[in-house]
Amino acid sequence: MSMSVVTLLYLIASVCFIQALKGLSNPKTARIGNTFGMVGMAIAILTTIALIVKQASALGSDLSLGLGLLFAALVVGGAIGAYVAAKVEMTKMPELVAAMHSLIGLAAVCIAYAVVSEPSAFGLAPLGEPIPVGNRVELFIGTFVGAITFSGSVIAFGKLSGKYQFRLFKGAPVVYRGQHMINLLLALAMLGFGIIFMLTQAWLPFVIMTAIAFALGVLIIIPIGGADMPVVVSMLNSYSGWAAAGIGFSLNNPMLIIAGSLVGSSGAILSYIMCRAMNRSFFNVLLGGFGNEGGAAATGGAQEQRPVKSGSADDAAFMLGNAETVVIVPGYGLAVARAQHALKELTDKLIEKGIDVKYAIHPVAGRMPGHMNVLLAEAEVDYELVHEMEDINGEFQQTDVVLVLGANDVVNPAAKTDPKSVIAGMPILEAYRAKTIIVNKRSMAAGYAGLDNELFYMDKTMMVFGDAKKVIEDMVKAVE
Repeated sequence: MSMSVVTLLYLIASVCFIQALKGLSNPKTARIGNTFGMVGMAIAILTTIALIVKQASALGSDLSLGLGLLFAALVVGGAIGAYVAAKVEMTKMPELVAAMHSLIGLAAVCIAYAVVSEPSAFGLAPLGEPIPVGNRVELFIGTFVGAITFSGSVIAFGKLSGKYQFRLFKGAPVVYRGQHMINLLLALAMLGFGIIFMLTQAWLPFVIMTAIAFALGVLIIIPIGGADMPVVVSMLNSYSGWAAAGIGFSLNNPMLIIAGSLVGSSGAILSYIMCRAMNRSFFNVLLGGFGNEGGAAATGGAQEQRPVKSGSADDAAFMLGNAETVVIVPGYGLAVARAQHALKELTDKLIEKGIDVKYAIHPVAGRMPGHMNVLLAEAEVDYELVHEMEDINGEFQQTDVVLVLGANDVVNPAAKTDPKSVIAGMPILEAYRAKTIIVNKRSMAAGYAGLDNELFYMDKTMMVFGDAKKVIEDMVKAVE
């Protein structure tokens, strides 16, 4: 296979990746976008294997064992990936994404160590000769970004899962005196050892630099609370892309550079959008310092005991059935209860009665960007009914009934009315403007931000307590 053919195939794979990103930007085209991504990756992998075989043949090397191990790894890894993707619950998708980011970061570190160990095998330098300084810079960057991505993603995985007792994995921020100064000193030390490696190609400073980078990944993420995890997931996605791109430069592999750059830039753009949605500083997110500025994770503490107006599923069904316009606000509680299919049935019944039904989606509803969109798509909800926050906020004042299902912070009026609130300034779905509000929750427990929600205590709000799936199924039966 000539280099011109390799370049052409890599170009085709790159176009597929670009089309994948374009397709994934809209639920209607998400399936075709996924298909483009899979085709592009298949082309990239097969082309790279063919290139390895060609180079090995030119050197007279026997690759039978190496290729056997490579294909075995592809089969085993592909089987594990397919199994996990088929079995993962929608509520566990954010943890899965964080886990995948960690593996990308670790892969970048492993490749960098392989290159430093055997530079001649990767064509960076003749046998016994030092690696060019420019390639050492690329290896340094790819290694420390990959190490930070790996350890940071592991912490994010633990915080998102919420089932581990280890303190670093708990939702509440882990803060201590001099935290930022320690992070700064470690970053400077990492940079110093990286410079020594770039000047000498010595192993010891390279290993120390990597160890510091692993530690920094932990220290950057632990002060960030559960409320901000959607942004962290997006940020780590960006980091993993840049790590891959850095290693791509070292390997002189244009496919890795392009794919990594696409992931890195799209992740950075998404992080910026999420920061705007949560009223956060983009640069503080990149530096991992915003978890203790407010909006920290839910503390799980006791909330103020205040009277609320509660009702049954039958009461809620009566209100919905007699409304002309209904807006549904899905939240993480809906995903936990796996109630999206029951909600689709309720929506269909309301539409059959001539009621105008719409869905309102907040950019950070759930635990990762697009979580609610995917949840509704899984239930085959007509996407014409789904509206983003900026498009539907102006309609709440004319809405007869808003049905809030498991959402909390994203509909909390404190963001608009209380300048001292930790979510002050965060754009919210303005459900409080509707004529009547129905809220379904298991209890009066706080959301990620650990705040009481004034929406629940308004005179026009009716709370319906219980599992979302059971409550919605009862509503379906009661709607006439």
